[in-house]
Amino acid sequence: MSTDPATEAFVAHRNLLFTVAYEMLGSAADAEDVLQETWLRWVDVDHATVRDARAYLVRITTRQSLTRLRTLGRRKETYVGPWLPEPLLTTPDIAEDVALADSVSMAMLLVLETLAPVERAVFVLREVFDLGYDEIAEAVGKSQDAVRQIAHRARAHVAARRPRGPVSTTESREAVEAFGRAVRTGDLQGLLDLLAPDVVLLADGGGVVKAVVRPVVGADRVARLLSRGIPRIPGTVTTEFVQVNGGPAVLVRVDGVLDIVAALRLDDGAITGLYLVRNPDKLAHLDDAVTVAR
Repeated sequence: MSTDPATEAFVAHRNLLFTVAYEMLGSAADAEDVLQETWLRWVDVDHATVRDARAYLVRITTRQSLTRLRTLGRRKETYVGPWLPEPLLTTPDIAEDVALADSVSMAMLLVLETLAPVERAVFVLREVFDLGYDEIAEAVGKSQDAVRQIAHRARAHVAARRPRGPVSTTESREAVEAFGRAVRTGDLQGLLDLLAPDVVLLADGGGVVKAVVRPVVGADRVARLLSRGIPRIPGTVTTEFVQVNGGPAVLVRVDGVLDIVAALRLDDGAITGLYLVRNPDKLAHLDDAVTVAR
C-alpha cells in the first residue's frame, strides 16, 4: 500500500523530530504531543512550495516546542522537589554517535534547563543538529545576526557547565552492575567504593511518591541514604542494567513493578551524579527502547 509524499517525509524524519522536541522539552510525553501538532500543521501545508521537507518539519517542531516549553516552565515553578527529565530507554546504536548520546544525557538535559527557551532552541539546533544560522533564524523568528549572538552566548553557558566525556561501555556496565548489587543488598562500603567524594544525588518523585526534595551531596550522605532506603522497601527488589538517555542506568523493580530509574553519571570510573526518577508519570515510556536520531 503506497503512501503520499507528505506522509513519507514525516515518517522518514520522525525520529529526528522526536529528538529535537525531546531535547527542547526533556519530556517524552510532551515531545509526542509536539509531533502530533507538527503532523497536523504539516498536512495543511502546500507541499509544492516546500523545497526541503526536513528543514520545514524541524521548523514546525521547533516552534511548537518553544510554545510548549514556556507552558512547562510555569508548571515547573510549582513542581514538588527536583525536576528531572523523563528518562528514555535508548537503543544500543546510540553509542555510535557520541555527540548525540551526550546531548540526550540526563546531565546535559539538566544543563539545557538553565538556558532560556530561545537559547535552548538555538543551541540544540546548531550544536546537536548542525543546522545553518539561516534555518535556525526561521525556526525561532530571529535575525541571523541575533541567532549568532544567541548561539555564542548559549555555547559559552553550556561549556562552563557541561559534563565530561562519556566512558566506555564496559566500564559503564561494570560500575552499574556493582552499583545495582550494592543498592539491592544495602552494602554501605560497596557504595562508598563506587561514589566520588563530591557525588550529587537528585530524586524526582513529583510529589506523587516519596523522594528526597533537596539534592544530597557527598559520598557518605548518598551512600547512607541508598543503603537505608532501597533495601527497606517492602517486597522483592530486583535491579537491571540498561541504557537510559544514552548512558548507564539501573531499573529498580519491586515485586516486578518498575519503581525507580537510576541514571548514573560516571567520571574517571567513579559515580559523580545520580538521577533517581520515581514519579510514575515519567516512567510510562520505559516499555520500549526509543531511537533518537540526528
